[in-house]
Amino acid sequence: MAEAIVSLAVERILDLLIHEAVFLKDVKDQVESLNAELKRMQCFLKDADRKLEQDARFQNRVSEIRDLAYDAEDVIDSFILKAAHQRGFHRIIKRFTSIFTKPCHLQKIGVQVKAIQTKLQNISKNLPAYEISGDGEGSSSIIKVQQRLRTYSHVEEEDVVSLEVSTKDVMTMLMTEEDRPNAVVSIVGMGGIGKTTLARKVYNHVEVRRHFDCLAWVYISQQCKPREVVISVLMEVLSPSKDERELIQKLDENELWKSLFDALKEKRYLVVLDDIWRSEDWDILKPAFPRGRKGSKIMFTTRNRNVALHADPCNTPMELSPLTDDESWILLSRKAFPLNKTDSHIRSEEFEKLGREMVKKCGGLPLAIIVLGSLLARKQSLDDWETVHRNFFHGHLKGLEQLDHQYGAVNRILVLSYNDLPYHLKPCFLYLAHYPEDWEISKKELIRLWIAEGFISPLWGSEEILMEDVGEQFLEELIDRSLVQVWRRDYTGTKVKTCRIHDLLRNLCVEKAEEENFLKFIQPSLIENTENSLDVTLAASMPRRIAIHPGKRDVHLKGEHPQLRSLLLIQEKVFINFHISNFKNFKLLRVLKLTRNVRKCRKWHVSGEIGNLHHLRYLRLKCNGEMILPCAIGKLKNLHTLYFQCPSGIVVPNVVFKLERLRQFVIKGPDAHPWIKSGFHWWQSFSSKNIESLKYMSVDKKLIENNEALRLSHIQCLGIIFKSSEDVKSILLLMLKLDRLRSLCMNLSVEKSSSFSYLDLEPLFQFGHLSKLKLVGHLKEDPHQSHHVLKFLPQSIVKLTLECSTMTQDPMEVLENLPCLTILNLSSFAYEGRKLICSANGFRQLEAFGLNKATNLEEWEIQEGAMPRLRNLSLSFNFKLERLPEGLRYITTLQKLILRAMPSSLTRRIEVIGEKEGEDFYKVRHIPSIQISEKIYGDVNLFI
Repeated sequence: MAEAIVSLAVERILDLLIHEAVFLKDVKDQVESLNAELKRMQCFLKDADRKLEQDARFQNRVSEIRDLAYDAEDVIDSFILKAAHQRGFHRIIKRFTSIFTKPCHLQKIGVQVKAIQTKLQNISKNLPAYEISGDGEGSSSIIKVQQRLRTYSHVEEEDVVSLEVSTKDVMTMLMTEEDRPNAVVSIVGMGGIGKTTLARKVYNHVEVRRHFDCLAWVYISQQCKPREVVISVLMEVLSPSKDERELIQKLDENELWKSLFDALKEKRYLVVLDDIWRSEDWDILKPAFPRGRKGSKIMFTTRNRNVALHADPCNTPMELSPLTDDESWILLSRKAFPLNKTDSHIRSEEFEKLGREMVKKCGGLPLAIIVLGSLLARKQSLDDWETVHRNFFHGHLKGLEQLDHQYGAVNRILVLSYNDLPYHLKPCFLYLAHYPEDWEISKKELIRLWIAEGFISPLWGSEEILMEDVGEQFLEELIDRSLVQVWRRDYTGTKVKTCRIHDLLRNLCVEKAEEENFLKFIQPSLIENTENSLDVTLAASMPRRIAIHPGKRDVHLKGEHPQLRSLLLIQEKVFINFHISNFKNFKLLRVLKLTRNVRKCRKWHVSGEIGNLHHLRYLRLKCNGEMILPCAIGKLKNLHTLYFQCPSGIVVPNVVFKLERLRQFVIKGPDAHPWIKSGFHWWQSFSSKNIESLKYMSVDKKLIENNEALRLSHIQCLGIIFKSSEDVKSILLLMLKLDRLRSLCMNLSVEKSSSFSYLDLEPLFQFGHLSKLKLVGHLKEDPHQSHHVLKFLPQSIVKLTLECSTMTQDPMEVLENLPCLTILNLSSFAYEGRKLICSANGFRQLEAFGLNKATNLEEWEIQEGAMPRLRNLSLSFNFKLERLPEGLRYITTLQKLILRAMPSSLTRRIEVIGEKEGEDFYKVRHIPSIQISEKIYGDVNLFI
């Protein structure tokens, strides 16, 4: 890891010499000399990081080099900060020169740089001779990464060995129709043994999904939050709209428990509580779960057998046994030899002998075996396997002593896999320690944070390959090494949307991050959770990155930490107050995430002191009122990401156009309507030529007049709000040169009575690279045109959302011919006609379809052969649709049907009451999972 820190320092200093040249020009020689010395140390550390046999003295030297690399960054960043402050950003060169050529200013940084350089030279004299090693795994070159970016093939595999018997046993227990309250089926075993894998395999089994009326899955973890658990179950059971979700969040605990109880009491339900640790947690949650229909079940995964027996003494827990030696070898072979999944390929006896010896030490734990297999998959020769074998059995692994001794051999494998990471991946992996246990991690946010932290150097990007592309490859490498788990794929079905990290790997992450003085995670214990506020006192001795997970309490930040680089507030969906006593105490911040609960005035005037954070690269601000940003934000010349979320509008000064390094600029309103009052008027060019995401921006004729503004060669995601329909075609024509554009959201007027004239969307047809399109607002249909208003949608569209479109002409005749369309959402009065027809052989690729608030729809016809790949169908608030279409029975691929607030005449026809089937049940008999909810139960009616 020390090599990674020094490498980051080297790349950071090179970056500063380029982008802050105006401030460093008079000390350039000293800084370049220091950087050269750090590069020399980097060569030594490439070997040192991989040496497992290290005595205390050697380790101390490595730590000293790491700390000096940190110091070098601090000295240079502090000098730049002082220079920028005294210059005042007035760009008066003469004044700048007169201030900064004074000997006292230059002498101070010169002395500090020389002192660091001398210390490094003294260390090098006492170290063994070192040479630049070959381009091994620990020093993957930029060229190699770029090659992998071009050739990476997305392959997702599920390696499950010896789960067949366990799967059948658990399914039998789940589908036994016991008529008693709170029947619990528990899967028990130590961490990494495959409890969640087995539970998810059963949960997704077609017979299980067909057996239960509704299913829900929620993570518990050591820090159980009962309110969040109940809300999560409600969300899955009811599949509420965005408006309804906001109302659910406002319910008090009594209303929440009653709402869930009422939602489940007439259903045969299955709820999975994954990774539950304490009996007390179940005692709190239990009142929310009714008896339900006969056969309702709750399923636990837990490491504690007593928790299972406490919850249900009548059911014997299913205790998972470790894999046998032969099963372990089969699983290892699948991961270590990924191109040879069959037994027909026979590896040499030497490989098998080494592999069997190593896998035996895994104790039959699938997690350990998979991580070891992923490590060995990168070792092609027998010599490489012998090296891993030798390190595994005889190497002294630094940091192992701090980890849980119950998992001794497992931890040894995890540490080996961490040590084997290339230097550029180590900080990326350790950064995951700032997320709480079982957190679902957004890929987009994670990569943006990696870039802001400097883990992805600008030197790694190019005209063809963006830094975001490099970040995506880094994440794929961690996934490929089984250190990170894919949780959800995006709409394309290939790229990662969210990911997670296993508890045991997160423990390693946290331990290593603290050991390397890399990051500190602050999360109050359950006992401290009773307090209304959290006081955090910072000190210079703490790591340079601080992550705080306060729950629902206000946070008061005190003390001073001049070297603090990142301040991360990991908050849930509630708003809290985050109080910083003085921004001046944290001048070297690169990453800042804040949230504010605006109680009285409903306005958040962001302090102008934020302009003092000259090195800030990532700024994310969120509040529950109006946000007013200061002009001082224009001083933040290093900003890469600006992300604002506020429901009541935002005031953004025009100085943001001048931010030269901006990559993402996102403004969002409330979750349900991200465009309302949120658009920033986009009328001139951005100084930055590397903008990748830009939304939601308000546009008019000024943008057409200044057509240079649309020359954003790297833009991939764009959200725009049109003030007039007359501007739509002209702006679309200007956007044709945006070759990288993949996602586009266009907001038109929502009001039918608006002055918006008929739309001409013809230029859209030429957007051949566009894969995701959202059209919000009234699509006025021209009665004089023979073609449908949607005729010119690009053929490349994979995901399409139409909202508030108020179309009266059936759009299916156009949409069903889009060859790549996989996900279709027609929501909030998108269609106001009486009939929809899906033709035979239409929608050949469609996998998910949502139809919401088509309030005039009376008839829906699906011809045989339509939607042959449809898996998920959601219908809600379609009040006049009395029957499901006959053709639904031909769609044999359908796995899940969700009906919310649909006419009772429709739902009665497909229900089974006792042994009596509804008259239309034959249409849905083949669908494994059918969820029906008429309203959110309790004291709050959520019909809107």
